[in-house]
Amino acid sequence: MPVTVLVVAKAPIPGLAKTRLAATVGDRTAADIAAAALLDTLDAVAATPVTHRVVAMTGELDQACRAGEIHDRLADFTVITQRGDGFADRLANAHADAATARQPVLQIGMDTPQVSAALLTGCARRLLQVPAVLGLARDGGWWVLGVADGASAGCLRDVPMSRADTGAVTLGAFEHTGISVSLVEELHDVDTVDDIPAVRAACSPSSRFAQVTRGL
Repeated sequence: MPVTVLVVAKAPIPGLAKTRLAATVGDRTAADIAAAALLDTLDAVAATPVTHRVVAMTGELDQACRAGEIHDRLADFTVITQRGDGFADRLANAHADAATARQPVLQIGMDTPQVSAALLTGCARRLLQVPAVLGLARDGGWWVLGVADGASAGCLRDVPMSRADTGAVTLGAFEHTGISVSLVEELHDVDTVDDIPAVRAACSPSSRFAQVTRGL
């Protein structure tokens, strides 16, 4: 499919990754969980039948948990550096940078390791038919955003991120600019230790995330 899948990711470095989760399980364990989630996500994207796969990365990957495995997996992706002041700005810029292929961009993060190639394929197919798609997260945010025109993601710059109303405000921002948004499946993402059981239950038992979170 003529779609670019964009993964916006942060190097899973102990002490910097998943700080809310780390408050309960410790810095190293939290970073290892983040690394597992990222790798599972990259596997799903790699198996999705699209023409371009891009990762917008921030942080020193050489200092991250599972750095060698992540480096090897990224060989199948175009890797770009996040740029901008603040997360909203970096998101908008990542969309603009990934849109250089002049085709729709479907963007996800690394907090939903249960995502599958089948689910991403369905989202990509929907995006080929509509101006934008949005998948809300159970915590009030969102896990996937697709835009037919990369420039339209510029409205994200005014959206406050990591809040209980981020999903609703994002939807409103697109509608305010006259862009019709098609909602796709809602998912549970991982922010705290309380989120782990629901996400693990939706993952394959053989996934890295399921394996690393057993017992939590």
